[in-house]
Amino acid sequence: MAGKKARLLRVQLNPELLRWAIERAGYSLENLKNKFPKIVAWERGEVQPTLKQLERLAKTLRVPLGFLFLDHPPTELLPIPDFRTAGWVKHSRPTSELLDTIYICQQAQEWYRDYLVSTGEKPLPFVASATIDDDPYEVAAEIRERLGFNIGQRRALPTWTQALSGFIEQVENIGIVVMVNGVVGNNTHRPLDPSEFRGFALVDTWAPLVFVNGADTISAKTFTLAHELSHIWLGKSGVTDSELFRLPDDPVERWCNQVAAEILVPQESLEQYYNPHDDIHVEMNRLARVFKVSTLVVLRRLFDAGHLDWNTYKETYNRERDRLLSYERKQAKGGGDFYATLRRRVSPRLAQALAASVYEGHTLFRDALRMLGISKIETFKRFVQNLRRP
Repeated sequence: MAGKKARLLRVQLNPELLRWAIERAGYSLENLKNKFPKIVAWERGEVQPTLKQLERLAKTLRVPLGFLFLDHPPTELLPIPDFRTAGWVKHSRPTSELLDTIYICQQAQEWYRDYLVSTGEKPLPFVASATIDDDPYEVAAEIRERLGFNIGQRRALPTWTQALSGFIEQVENIGIVVMVNGVVGNNTHRPLDPSEFRGFALVDTWAPLVFVNGADTISAKTFTLAHELSHIWLGKSGVTDSELFRLPDDPVERWCNQVAAEILVPQESLEQYYNPHDDIHVEMNRLARVFKVSTLVVLRRLFDAGHLDWNTYKETYNRERDRLLSYERKQAKGGGDFYATLRRRVSPRLAQALAASVYEGHTLFRDALRMLGISKIETFKRFVQNLRRP
């Protein structure tokens, strides 16, 4: 009887907080009426929910229950600097998807850093080794050398997907954790929006981490990875949209864009391969195959080098961007190998360390499952088996 009374205990819900939580989660009252038939009355203050109903609502809206008892909606700020321009306009409020993704990555980074320190690893010398006063061309050359980033080898790869996978592997091999994910954790009902952010970097001298929005196009992911890599070299954590078309106002973003473009398409190599007498559309597609980058990156490099005037660049870039978006959306496929997908989402480097720590008895299965976003030990064991595959 006492338990029944507890379930029927009604609580005072501030309508302002309810509206804030619904908007924050990207829902509307109409979206929630089937699951919470009285939510309109709650929003009007006519009826109060039970504690049990409020707990279900908080879970549905992905908001801490305690937030719904505050006097006023909290101001949620990004926990790292915001370098996004988003068409020259900063996002007024980060979505819960972006916030939760950053929190997940920060927790994983904290664990990995402790693991590296406990195993006697040394800090990485290249983290925060550059400044924006350094020549972007020289920094890009240093990054390519450390990665073993070879234009000839990339040219021989048959697909852009393989080129991106190879790039990720090179970045991980020098000690940087790379996570590529298009949803929050493993929750396919919480997709990430590339128009909100394309990636972010979390700087740490032991465990630097780069996150790339997996919902973006293949071509955009390649540039984002190079851009966030530049942030690691610069020692500047932050959320970015790595916009190629415009020249960012922020000097950090401008510098990182320059370094990223030079990593992928070195100016010296561009001049070697570029044929100024050919049609621009033919030439940009040929150069994209040579460097295994987006035609948009090629166009930007040609403009930077003075081979295209602004109007030609602007018109060609916009048309090519629309074409690429249309093409890659048609090519997008759902499903796939769960374990291969999970490996990309959590980073092969971090996953290997986590598996080793679990089987050495330093990390509990419970904690490993939480970090990977899975619920069964058997799934974890199969995942570890898949890690050993080439």
